[in-house]
Amino acid sequence: MAMGGNLPYRRLCKEFGADLTCSEMILAHKLVKGSRRELPLLRKHSTETPFGIQIAGSKPPIMAEAARQAVENGADYVDLNFGCPIDVMVRKGIGAAALKRPGRLVAMIEAVREAVDVPLLVKIRTGWSEDKINAVDIAVKAAAAGADALSVHGRTREQRYRRDADWVVIDEVARSVDIPVLGNGDILTVWDHQKRRAETAVAGVVAARGALIKPWIFRELKDGEPWHPTVAERWGVLRRWFELATEHFGDDEQGLERVERFFLWHQGFWHRYRPHTHQDWLAAQPGSLIQHRDDGPGDDPEERLLAGADEADHRLIWARLLDRDHPGV
Repeated sequence: MAMGGNLPYRRLCKEFGADLTCSEMILAHKLVKGSRRELPLLRKHSTETPFGIQIAGSKPPIMAEAARQAVENGADYVDLNFGCPIDVMVRKGIGAAALKRPGRLVAMIEAVREAVDVPLLVKIRTGWSEDKINAVDIAVKAAAAGADALSVHGRTREQRYRRDADWVVIDEVARSVDIPVLGNGDILTVWDHQKRRAETAVAGVVAARGALIKPWIFRELKDGEPWHPTVAERWGVLRRWFELATEHFGDDEQGLERVERFFLWHQGFWHRYRPHTHQDWLAAQPGSLIQHRDDGPGDDPEERLLAGADEADHRLIWARLLDRDHPGV
C-alpha cells in the first residue's frame, strides 16, 4: 500500500469505519539512518488508534532497530512486510525476496520480537513462484519465531497482482498455525468477505485494492450490505479526501502540487468503481470482480467522467475539485 496508504487516505478510511490503520511501507535501513523521506511516514493522526508501522528490510539487526524506533514513534503494532513484489526491492533482498530465504526471514522476525513487545504482524505471499509455494512452511516458522498474526496474500511474487488469489493456500496456512491468519486477495464486495469467512479458517480478511477502489468498503463489510453512492455522493468522497489532503500537505502552491500528485494516483483506482450487484458477483464466479474489466457505466456524463480511465479525465476532475464545480458542492 505504498503511496496509497498516505495519512489523508487512512483518515478517509477511518471515517468509513476502518478499525485500525497502518503506515505506508518504511525501509528499515533508511529509517535507521534518519532519512528525511522515511521519517514523515511515521506520522499518524489522533484518530488513528490502533496504528501500526510497516517496515521492510533484509538485515535482522537493522529491522530490530527500525522496529524500536517505530514503537518509540507511537506504533501500537509493527507490521513486517515480506510480500512486496517490486523489482527494485526484491533485488535488494527486501519484501518478497525473503520468501526465498526462510532462514533469513525467521531471523528478522526473531530480532524484531526480541526488540519490541507490541503485537507483531507478519505479511507474506504464497511463495516466490508457482513451483515454490512455501507459505505453510514459512507460516509455521514465523509463528514459532514470535509472530502474533499473519497476513497472507494469495499470490506468488511472480504473479504480482495477476490471476485470482489462491484462497486454498490461504486456508491451508490458517489451519497450520495457532495464531490469527488474515486472508488477502480480491476482497472487493461484501459477498467476497462472506464467502471467504465461511469457506476458510481465516480470522479475518485484508482489503487492499478493494479499499483503494472504494474507501467505503469498510462501511460495507461492517453493515454486511453494499453501498452504491450516487454521483453527488461520489463527488463528496473526492471532496472529503481533498479536504483531508490539503489539511495534511497544505493548500499553498507547493502543497497543492503534492495533493494533485496523490490525487491523480488515487484516481487511477477510484475510476474502477462499479455499483456491482449480487448477480454481478455470482456471474463472475469462480473468478473475482476485482480482476474484471468492463466498458464502464451508461450514458450519464458525470458517471462516465468519474469512470474514465484516461489521465485527461482525471485532470478534468481535479480541476473541477479546485473550482468546486461538481454535483453536491
